[in-house]
Amino acid sequence: MTKGILGRKIGMTQVFAENGDLIPVTVVEAAPNVVLQVKSVETDGYESIQLGFEDKREKLSNKPEKGHTAKADTTPKRFVRELRGADLAEYKVGQEVKVDIFAAGEIVDVTGISKGKGFQGAIKRHGQSRGPMAHGSRYHRRPGSMGPVAPNRVFKGKLLPGRMGGEQITVQNLEIVKVDAERNLLLIKGNVPGSRKALLKVKSAVKAN
Repeated sequence: MTKGILGRKIGMTQVFAENGDLIPVTVVEAAPNVVLQVKSVETDGYESIQLGFEDKREKLSNKPEKGHTAKADTTPKRFVRELRGADLAEYKVGQEVKVDIFAAGEIVDVTGISKGKGFQGAIKRHGQSRGPMAHGSRYHRRPGSMGPVAPNRVFKGKLLPGRMGGEQITVQNLEIVKVDAERNLLLIKGNVPGSRKALLKVKSAVKAN
C-alpha cells in the first residue's frame, strides 16, 4: 500500500556511507502531518487520505478552511494534498503522520514545483542546437522555421521560446538514506524539485523494483 508525507525542502548536504562512499542528499523537514479527511468510494467516489502540513495563521484562513480543519481538531494548514492508494483502515481523521513511517533504504517519489526561470529561448528551454557562430551566418540562437507556408499558421506543439520552470515535477525512484525521527528529517539521495523552502510530497515509489 502507498504511504506518504508532506514536507519542506531545507537544502542539500552530504553524508558518508558505512563503506566510505560520499552520498549527496537533500534534507526534507517533515513535521507531523495531520489527517484532515479520509475519502471513500461510498462518500466521494474514490479512496484517498488528505494530509495537512504546517500551521497557517487564522487571519490568513477563510471560514471553509477553518471549518474543514476543525473536524480534525486542528488549525488551518498551509499545504494540503491527497494521497491515493493508502490503506484507509490505518488512518482516521485527526491522526498524526510522522517521518518514522519510512525507513532507510526505501524508494520514494518526490513531487514539487520546479524552480522558475522566467522567459527563456528555445536553446535553454528545449535543448535545441544553435546555428554557426561565424559572422556570415546571421543565424545564431533563433528558434528556426515556423513550418510550411501552405496552412499559413504555426502548428500546435512547435517548440518555441516561453516561460520555463515553475511546473509540478515528480522525481522518481529516490532512495531514503536516513530518517531522523527526533528532528523530523528525511535525508533523500540526490536532488528533488524546487528551491530551498519549497513544499514537497514524498510517497512510496510507483515504479520501484
